[in-house]
Amino acid sequence: MRCSRVPFDLHGLYAIFIAWLCGSSLVHAYQIRYVPAVDAEGKRIWLEDARKPALFTRDFGDCMGNSAVNVTRFDAAYYKDNMTVSFHLRGTSNIRNESIMMYIGVFAYGESRFELTFNPCASNIASLCPIKAKTPIEANGIIPVAPADVASIPPIALNIPDFEGQAIIRLFANSTQTQVGCYSAVVTNGATFSHPSVVGSILGLFVFVALVASVATAIYGEHIPTIRSHYAHSVSMFVVFAVLHHIYFTGTLSLHWPSVLISFWNNYAWAGGMIYTERMQRSINNFLRANQGNSSQVGAAGVPTWDDPKLFFSQDTIYQGVPPTPGNPPTINLGNPGAPAERLMVRSLDTWHSKRAEVSGSGGMAGTGDDGFVWYGKPVRPGMPLPGNHYGFAGTLALQNVAASNAFLTGLLWFLILMTSVVGAIGLLKLALEMFSKIGWIKPDRLAFFRNHWKRITGLMVLRMLFIGFFTIVLLAIIQLAYRGPAGVVAIAAIIFSLVLVGVSVMAGYACYIRLRGGRYEVKPARLYLRKRTVWRVIPWTKFTTESKSEAPAANWFSLPWRTITYQNPNPDRVSAHADENYLVRFGWLTARYRRTRWWFFGVWIVYEFIRACFYGGAIRTPTVQVFGLLFVEIVALIVIIRMRPFEATRLNALMIYLLGFSKVATLALSSAFNTRFNTARILTTVIGVVIIVIQGVLTIALMVAIVVGAISSYLSVTRNRETTKPKSWAPLREKYFAHLEKAGHDLPPPPPVVKQKGPEKPEPPSFNVASVRRFPKIEDEDPEFLAEIHDPSRSRLSIVPRPTSSIAQVSRQASVGDISIASPHPATVPYGARVHRASWSTRDLESLRAAGSSTNRLSSTILQGGGSSTHGSEVALAGTGTAGSNMGVATTVSSPTGMSTPLPVPEGEDEVVEREMSRA
Repeated sequence: MRCSRVPFDLHGLYAIFIAWLCGSSLVHAYQIRYVPAVDAEGKRIWLEDARKPALFTRDFGDCMGNSAVNVTRFDAAYYKDNMTVSFHLRGTSNIRNESIMMYIGVFAYGESRFELTFNPCASNIASLCPIKAKTPIEANGIIPVAPADVASIPPIALNIPDFEGQAIIRLFANSTQTQVGCYSAVVTNGATFSHPSVVGSILGLFVFVALVASVATAIYGEHIPTIRSHYAHSVSMFVVFAVLHHIYFTGTLSLHWPSVLISFWNNYAWAGGMIYTERMQRSINNFLRANQGNSSQVGAAGVPTWDDPKLFFSQDTIYQGVPPTPGNPPTINLGNPGAPAERLMVRSLDTWHSKRAEVSGSGGMAGTGDDGFVWYGKPVRPGMPLPGNHYGFAGTLALQNVAASNAFLTGLLWFLILMTSVVGAIGLLKLALEMFSKIGWIKPDRLAFFRNHWKRITGLMVLRMLFIGFFTIVLLAIIQLAYRGPAGVVAIAAIIFSLVLVGVSVMAGYACYIRLRGGRYEVKPARLYLRKRTVWRVIPWTKFTTESKSEAPAANWFSLPWRTITYQNPNPDRVSAHADENYLVRFGWLTARYRRTRWWFFGVWIVYEFIRACFYGGAIRTPTVQVFGLLFVEIVALIVIIRMRPFEATRLNALMIYLLGFSKVATLALSSAFNTRFNTARILTTVIGVVIIVIQGVLTIALMVAIVVGAISSYLSVTRNRETTKPKSWAPLREKYFAHLEKAGHDLPPPPPVVKQKGPEKPEPPSFNVASVRRFPKIEDEDPEFLAEIHDPSRSRLSIVPRPTSSIAQVSRQASVGDISIASPHPATVPYGARVHRASWSTRDLESLRAAGSSTNRLSSTILQGGGSSTHGSEVALAGTGTAGSNMGVATTVSSPTGMSTPLPVPEGEDEVVEREMSRA
């Protein structure tokens, strides 16, 4: 069979793909190693040797600072699937010849969870039995543990993000019974809140969108007051970085932070200028010549220490306290039989060695992954705190591998790089616009104001960046001065601190002076009242007001002497700061975003930020004063700024004042529990840390939403000269937005509510309204004979009642005047004037009444024809309307001379009237 011809290139690509796939599979299969193990149920299973442990160690450091053993690799891991603990120690020593004891301890959330003491000689670790100066140290093994040994480790620790634990290994010389080596490594489960490459990139993208939107509104247009109006409602980079700096620089407080917060703040490190690059850190270290702080000291770089029980260990737990002599070797305490150390000594470590250990012993290098095990860390850099120590600013910087002594220069260099990049970007934009104009891609007059004044605009942007970074630069400079260090870096910090503080303050003061010169201030006596009020008409509240605004004296709780300061403008016709083009060109970078009557708020903000920086950086050695002093400052600032509402844009007020202000106060109030003097349990501190993460996470989401909304408003601003907008459905939104800009620019108080003047009230005519009718029980209802009569249907029919002839001739006075009487069949039981009535009327009764009415008409016509028309001898009996609540009925009878009662004719329509009255009753 002959194969069809296929182009050679397809055959070649197919063959290469198959070879690559098979080769990759073979290589992967070759690299995977499996080891036998026994699970918790006693069954023999095969497990991947390089599988991820349930808990494992990362970076490690020297917790003595001058250990006689130089460790280059230290890792430990706990495997839940086969209930084993593995460890690996590699290094060198300058001890000539010494037998030692080893101690391994695992701590989680500040409490001891696992301890093991053993003799390396009894465990067949040849490189440590004895330890020699020229012999490389290689100690590794797998230790089986019982469920009781790890019962104190909560199951949630295997899944919770940023598990807070440490593994410590100690070496003791038997001859002197002293500690000769100590190394500590952080324990983790792999889950973490720290994702700077993902979260930081997303935040950076939003910040870039905010920057483009802000610059676009600042350079678009020709009329300066109009540009200012649209710029005031665009995305504010000042607000963006105020939020990001608040979140990250909370970690500068001298508190023992939980690991979850340190990891969460690591996503915002780039916003504070803490970006790690190997070359920059190496250059800074060369300039400093020595790092401040000791990596073995808790709270490195000058941060105060506290007594951490994990770092202090008594050798009495190993030795029984008898000093060793040549004839009396030391007595070693290994604990109770059955402990992990006892089981380790009974069964040789060679039995539990994995293939990983064999490969490592044959030449595997630390950190290269030659032994197939990658779940370990590296030694910490000089000047860094111990892994797992999250105290103060040094602990916050640890995840970025930036030493606290390098923080100031790192932030300063990145700030200068950012400033240079912005200046270069503005120059490139100018060059691109000129090139596009020449080749006809844009109109010659497009962005003419920016192209003609791009140098001045660039200078104003640099000043604006300096105003935004004022808090960061001053804070880092104060921290550097508090940590001290080499004379060179201290001098640089002092110079930068003076230049920034004096420069920004002088420019702010000069901006106020230019606007306020020529006027005068008046100080008037007044009184400050604390008034009662309600919020949402329900919640009781208070309000401070002056005498001129107070109302009834009864509404005031108390008053204090006060003074009011008012500025008297010598020229009432002078335009406002937002309408003065010359002033906007010079100082718009300070005043543009604030309300017309709050244009001076930048001065208040500079003072506020300087006070915050002094507490954050200057009080690092007094955590209690630092935290509670800042809390007081933030509460006062929140009240004052809420009162001012400085920003012209509503969303900036909502984000900057309410959300950011609440986050600052809540974060400081919750963080006070992390003060070491309170000795709060570490599990509780983790819970509080999660609450802070939620608060600051909501603030971040609100910031991102504000950036998106601001980008949309900036788009509407830069397309304001077009007749239509795209999409067309945004046309109503565009009109509302422009109307809002015009209204907000006037900054006028809302008009008082219109009170309608009520005229003289007219007296209402007398009237009544019957809402309902209800019949109450009567005495007659208890008489059985009466009940039988009223329920007898025959008692309600029209009938002829026989009467004596004499009564016909005599007509009563009541009948003569139209009174109505009732003919009762029982005159002895019913009093005069009373009537027998029905308790209720039914449809059958109404039909009988109509039938009786028709027969009455026929009978009356007969009587009138035969008996004449005289009615003087007749008696009329009519059941009329009863009292309220009684039923109604009509009965008319005529007593004729013949002795028969003749019914009178029912007037036309009377049965309808009766039926209507029945329905009402």
